[in-house]
Amino acid sequence: MCTQERRALCDQDRTWTTREYDKRPVAARNGEQDEPMTEWALKAERLTLGYGRRALFRDLSFEVARGAILGIVGPNGSGKTTLLRTILGLLRPLAGVAHWQAGLSISYVPQRERIDRTIPVTVLEVVLMGPGAKAPALHRTGRADRESADRALARLGIESVGRTLFRNLSTGQQQRALLARALATDPDVLVLDEPTAGMDVASEAITMEFLRDLNRTRHVTILIVTHLLPLVLNLATSMMLVGSQSILHGPIDDVLHEDRLTALYGVPVHLGVVAGRRTLVVNRGNQPHV
Repeated sequence: MCTQERRALCDQDRTWTTREYDKRPVAARNGEQDEPMTEWALKAERLTLGYGRRALFRDLSFEVARGAILGIVGPNGSGKTTLLRTILGLLRPLAGVAHWQAGLSISYVPQRERIDRTIPVTVLEVVLMGPGAKAPALHRTGRADRESADRALARLGIESVGRTLFRNLSTGQQQRALLARALATDPDVLVLDEPTAGMDVASEAITMEFLRDLNRTRHVTILIVTHLLPLVLNLATSMMLVGSQSILHGPIDDVLHEDRLTALYGVPVHLGVVAGRRTLVVNRGNQPHV
């Protein structure tokens, strides 16, 4: 529960169970009955999405497996965030349905630009006030809650700034603090919109390795929206390429082809493998860019 002073910050990221998700104003399930347990976390059926009467994508059908890491990748302005908001139930689909497996707890971390930096709270308080936290208000948090929050900060390498005002952090540190906040609810599904915005190379590497470990050890299903293909090239198990009025989804080895990436980004893209890791080289004019 958030105080009035902190509500602007609390409302920025969301945590809900799929039962709560079904009560949201957006139609996101096909029928009222809980479906039997299956291997998918998210299923879209003949989904058309956009704004007003303008459809960006039509008749999309896909599944995201439980325990998968899905990279939703495309250039800026391609419609990635619109897709994300639709499958989260924050934007009404023009047709079709997107529904989550019953009983899953979902945490969503939006882009940093949507967070009000003027709220005078510490990093630890930001983590503790996460939606869905066991304690309903900050003054009722106990030692176990604070220790859990400290562990989340430590796992992301920012335990030293727990008592620092959130607004005084660097952009990258703020992003990691918000990720720690989402993890304090112990979600089954973690949805991230441009999670490394503003991070330096070291912070980005720490965050990506943390997500890999989270998926491997706790089997958390992770959806990452990014315009940076290299960010998820060696992390994602499946990929969704979002282009102008088209989306291609499938296992990463089936989706990643040089001709598709070249068409998507409008510049020659070359894929390779170095020391067992996928690499990507983009030719801009006569100059390669890794």
